[in-house]
Amino acid sequence: MYLGIDIGTSELKALLIDGDGAIVASAHAALTVQRPHPHWAEQDPQAWWQACGRVVTELRQQHPQQWAAIRAIGLSGQMHGAVLLDNDGNVLRPCILWNDTRSAAECAWLSEYHPEMMAISGNMIMPGFTAPKLVWVARHEPEVFSRVAKVLLPKDYLRWRLTGEFVSDPSDAAGTLWLDVAKRDWSDELLAMTDLSRSQMPSLVEGSESSGTLRAALATEWGLSSSVVVAGGGGDNATSAVGVGAVAPGDAFISLGTSGVIFVVNDALQADPKSGVHAFCHALPGRWHQMSVMLSAASCLRWICNLLSVTESQLMDEIAQLTDEELKRAPVFLPYLSGERTPHNDPLAAGSFFNLHHETSRALLGYAVIEGVTFGLCDGLNVLGNASISRCSLTGGGARSPLWAQLIADVLNIPVVTHPASSSGALGAARLAWLADGGDEAKVCLKPPVVTHFTPQPERGEWLAKRLALFRLLYQQQQEARTLLP
Repeated sequence: MYLGIDIGTSELKALLIDGDGAIVASAHAALTVQRPHPHWAEQDPQAWWQACGRVVTELRQQHPQQWAAIRAIGLSGQMHGAVLLDNDGNVLRPCILWNDTRSAAECAWLSEYHPEMMAISGNMIMPGFTAPKLVWVARHEPEVFSRVAKVLLPKDYLRWRLTGEFVSDPSDAAGTLWLDVAKRDWSDELLAMTDLSRSQMPSLVEGSESSGTLRAALATEWGLSSSVVVAGGGGDNATSAVGVGAVAPGDAFISLGTSGVIFVVNDALQADPKSGVHAFCHALPGRWHQMSVMLSAASCLRWICNLLSVTESQLMDEIAQLTDEELKRAPVFLPYLSGERTPHNDPLAAGSFFNLHHETSRALLGYAVIEGVTFGLCDGLNVLGNASISRCSLTGGGARSPLWAQLIADVLNIPVVTHPASSSGALGAARLAWLADGGDEAKVCLKPPVVTHFTPQPERGEWLAKRLALFRLLYQQQQEARTLLP
């Protein structure tokens, strides 16, 4: 048996697979995000450990025989988060998350004084990445910065609690701006730009390699062998790729979670930092990937549902009753509730509705939200450059909606397929655990069965293209209009 653990933004998920790759059980525990100031997003790392304990207890109680047969554990996690530890392993402050944009000024400083950072890291300097966060801490919390002994990413904090080892992997480390992504190793030059050193970083192993074994006391507490291996694991999108079998050049998927991602596998680094496309290492050796990332995707749907006091499934049912003629007159929504990354790199971008009327129904508002997110994905696809995508898997919470899947196929003009419901991040982590235990990649990293195919509908593409043009115009106008805000 192999266990995959995925630290998301809204929940921690765990999943058990057997030696044939079949999903045996899963569990999840909710997480919350703290936003004490505008542009801030934080979580307490201790909350991840407590959530991990809850899912472990659930799986162990409900599936005792399978639990006892676990041979390896894999880890997946939200990227870019800054967990700061002192010499005694104490957490110095709450983790600054991937969708925290407070470090915009620090990004501008790094871009001006260290433009070579983009060339070495292969990525644009963005507030969501880890390095600018540490510059912010150095400037605004110098007493904290002076005590930083280790900087860990979220899943690697969990690994430390599991094994006592400070280890990361290239796919997750690529999102820090401290990694030489081509060499898959820390860059001393990049670290020096933020007054840090290699000694403050975890060591690196590939995602499919062992990073250590369970601490003996924890293994006893959990009813597992102390020989249980903990795999290197990966950043959430790279492990999701392993979960959906996107492991060969040209494989692609779209993730509709809190954020929205288009992920394409490459056999070599294809960096274009000025476009805002992320160029990271894959969770498997010898592979890289390109990725466009929008900061608010399914989280926009949750936001509107909370405002309207309606469940997501109920609102989607109401949207499904709308005719195309009604949809053509729907409001247009800009989905930038947390600023935006690809392609705008604009932490000050904001969400907005255009074309509201007295007769605008909540169904039309809901449609505008999922359409706006889809338009944002389309903008990301357009800057992926030479990525050739013939078909995309759709994963994440948004993949549960056939209506949204069809809309993505229509707007992006590519076939979309969905797979049996599972957490692809946790599944990918479990598969990496299997590989670390000696599994064969050809057997382990299979593509899951297709549940539904969605093909583009040309008759809808024409009027959607007009609304997409309006969407882009509204963003340009917003850039001009917000200069008038205090």
